[in-house]
Amino acid sequence: MRGKKMKHKIYLQFCLIAALAILVTTTIVTALFYQRFKAQVFSDVRTYAYVLTSVDTYDEATLIQEVHQLDNLRVTIIDKEGKVLLDTNADIGGMENHSNREEIKAAFETGEGQAVRQSKTVAKSTFYYAVRMNDGNVLRVATETGSVLSIVQGMLPIVAVMVIILFVICTFLGRLLTDSLLRPIEQMAKNMDYVNEISVYQEMEPFIDTIRRQHEDILKNASMRQDFTANVSHELKTPLAAISGYSELIENGMVSEKDIARFGGEIHKSADRLLTLINDTIRLSELDATTQDVVLETVDLYQAAENCMDTLEISAQKHDVTLKLEGVPCKIRTEKGMADEVIYNLCDNAIRYNNKGGSVTISVMPVDNQIVLSVKDTGIGISKEHQERIFERFYRVDKSRSKSTGGTGLGLAIVKHIVARNGARMELTSEVGKGTEIKIYFDKAA
Repeated sequence: MRGKKMKHKIYLQFCLIAALAILVTTTIVTALFYQRFKAQVFSDVRTYAYVLTSVDTYDEATLIQEVHQLDNLRVTIIDKEGKVLLDTNADIGGMENHSNREEIKAAFETGEGQAVRQSKTVAKSTFYYAVRMNDGNVLRVATETGSVLSIVQGMLPIVAVMVIILFVICTFLGRLLTDSLLRPIEQMAKNMDYVNEISVYQEMEPFIDTIRRQHEDILKNASMRQDFTANVSHELKTPLAAISGYSELIENGMVSEKDIARFGGEIHKSADRLLTLINDTIRLSELDATTQDVVLETVDLYQAAENCMDTLEISAQKHDVTLKLEGVPCKIRTEKGMADEVIYNLCDNAIRYNNKGGSVTISVMPVDNQIVLSVKDTGIGISKEHQERIFERFYRVDKSRSKSTGGTGLGLAIVKHIVARNGARMELTSEVGKGTEIKIYFDKAA
């Protein structure tokens, strides 16, 4: 329904443009025609005027005879004082002085003059052309024609028929153009799965390419969300199954007293894993939301690293890993809590995948106009084929080790989101058996 409304709207706009174009064109053509007509009339009366000035004598009988032969024109002769000496169409006795007439004044001053005057009572226009003669008097020739309104009225039936024909043609072409313009879009709307097979005209290719990319992105995101949902469900089942199984054994009295503490510990470990998984999933959902207002604050990255070391000290001791901090105080602009979150997830990952007796070194240093945060470990390392995928959700290089250490597989995905939101850049360097280093380049706070 909405597509039909848009199509109808575009079609009406085409028709409106066509009607406006026809109206403007008709007006301009009519004006040009009248100007051409006026120029032709002036040319005719000018020719008559110069023909009449060649007559030797200017008595009334001679002029009437000449005028009759030259198309029944009106001829007037005016002396230097503006007095009418002769007029072929009127009695000169009652005629007023003509010295102020536009064409007469011009003729006395420059040798010739012209004017056109509209009749107030009749739909007529009178064209005057005056020429100064050798004896100093002025000879004026006049002819009457229809006014511009009467000429237009005479042409109106023909013009109306032409306008109607043109408008019908334009509306037909408008319909064809509208259908041609919207056909690729309608085809895409009906079946986006075959968008690559739709034939479009050249001007629409950038627009169609954008729609194709957006469609592919939507499908990709939908697939990723589906995979994410499936992965979350799978990850939640494992600790829940463990909790359910252990608690059922305890409930049914199938566990000896010496094993109750061990089973309780397993339930507690699974509950912690479940809680961590839920928190990480919620955090990723928050980072995916683009409607949140971004509020930046100035953060000392070195201080954030110190706080993170204090938080992870117990976990490091548990895994027999040493934490080290290097660098100097450096300030960046970031969203509240995100610097702590990045450092925590990187360090937590480095501890979990480290070797006993290994170390994790955190470094915060200024480099040119940027602040570089580095988290380097002496752990198991990551092979080349896995390095591009470790920031994907639930992607694990060593799945058995990840689950034994309590990792959710979401920590690095959270880091990737935060880095992108802050316009930072991330680098990964790793070698199997030697360890991993992740560097993040932040803009320095102004």
